[in-house]
Amino acid sequence: MPVGFVWGEADGEVRFYPDEAIVTAVRNVFARFAETGSARRVWLWFRSEGLTFPLQMHQNAEIRWVEASYTAIHHVLTNPVYAGAYAYGKSRQETMLDAAGARTKRVRQLPRSEWQVLIPDHHPGFIDWQTYEANQDRNAKNTRPGPHKVGGAVREGSALLQSLASCGHCGRRLHTHYRGRSSAPGYHCPGKILVEGRGVYCLNIGGIQIDEAVTRAFIAALEPAKLAATLAAAERLEADRETSLKQWRLGVERASYKASRAERRYRAVDPDNRLVARGLEREWEESLSALEAAKAELARRELERPRVLSQEERDRLLALGRDLAAVWHAATTTPRDRKELLRALLEEVIIKVERDKAAAHLTLRWRGGALYEIDLALPRSRPATIRTDEDTIALVRRLAVHYPDTVIAGILNRQGRTTVYGHRFEAGRVGNLRRHWDIPCFEAGPSPPRANWRRSRRPRSCSASPLRLCTAGSTTASFRASS
Repeated sequence: MPVGFVWGEADGEVRFYPDEAIVTAVRNVFARFAETGSARRVWLWFRSEGLTFPLQMHQNAEIRWVEASYTAIHHVLTNPVYAGAYAYGKSRQETMLDAAGARTKRVRQLPRSEWQVLIPDHHPGFIDWQTYEANQDRNAKNTRPGPHKVGGAVREGSALLQSLASCGHCGRRLHTHYRGRSSAPGYHCPGKILVEGRGVYCLNIGGIQIDEAVTRAFIAALEPAKLAATLAAAERLEADRETSLKQWRLGVERASYKASRAERRYRAVDPDNRLVARGLEREWEESLSALEAAKAELARRELERPRVLSQEERDRLLALGRDLAAVWHAATTTPRDRKELLRALLEEVIIKVERDKAAAHLTLRWRGGALYEIDLALPRSRPATIRTDEDTIALVRRLAVHYPDTVIAGILNRQGRTTVYGHRFEAGRVGNLRRHWDIPCFEAGPSPPRANWRRSRRPRSCSASPLRLCTAGSTTASFRASS
């Protein structure tokens, strides 16, 4: 049986473990998961509170209290025994042949439909079967989603629609990105389309306006439930602290019992048996030290415990709840908290962008199937405040048909033209100017055939080199002499 259960006296009877500390530790796992919705965050809560977790290596082994591990927390959340069900045959051992032909064995976990035995409501559980199935569904959504599916665990980034947004053009799940010095969030679709022979995202949009529009719709939807939600948040904070302190009190009781047992064993030993007496005395001293440490830690946490809200403070909190927007934008509200709140009501946000109209259309799908649509105007891109003059751009457009960038740069420099920042033109700067204004580059045509000098009747120019004149004169003289 897993930790938290023992076999009863009747045949097949399963009962809770008689140690209250063990039962409380298991209940804390399910209580924290109901609030956080993540096995990893439950594990981190145990670590932040310094709480230990019971561990039993096999059926007849003694239960030890060790540092909580993610594997132990995940096992408690996924084991159907904790939901009061009896399950058998959840895995199967298979024999396989590796690449070298050797036989290897492996254990494969089977889906629930292939389990040999599954009896719900077999014994009292920490949660009911419906809660267990909801927990498994939440754990499945926390894993990396497949293609064209939304989901995934909540992350720390400021993009509110992480794992909730999907593309309104192709249906893919949108990815998040952060740009600039302020790490402004944005969303883009991993699907690409070809535009002028280049692959571009079918959707790429900044996330600030999108997040603000979704936030306004979310706060408006929560208007009737503001007061109750605020009061429930305060009560939950008090309950969380009390849950942690209860487990520390049980730890003090456990340490006190161990110290008393060590004392009884020490007093019951024969005083003449010094070897055994010294060992039991050392064990007694260690248990007393552990008891003092547990009491000191409990006292420290009692001092750190926040006060219980008075009726006047509750009234003030309710007054604050009337303005949920202030709570949402408060510095103490983290992006993870905002995402958790959004996930409580939203299932998906479909984003469709129309660049030619500078508009975005959002479709919010609430839990339960209700849809809410938002039309959002996007800011149009402003023309550059610093740009090359139109005369130079027109000249480059005419020259690019006949000359390469190097020749164009020379022509512009001879005319005394400069770049927008006052620099001389170079081939690279002319190329950048062409690409910015979509001016095609010069393409050289086929070179003309070279003429034969024997058939050429053109008179030689005066600028011919002396060597060519000398060579031509000697050739003519030789021709006349031979004739």
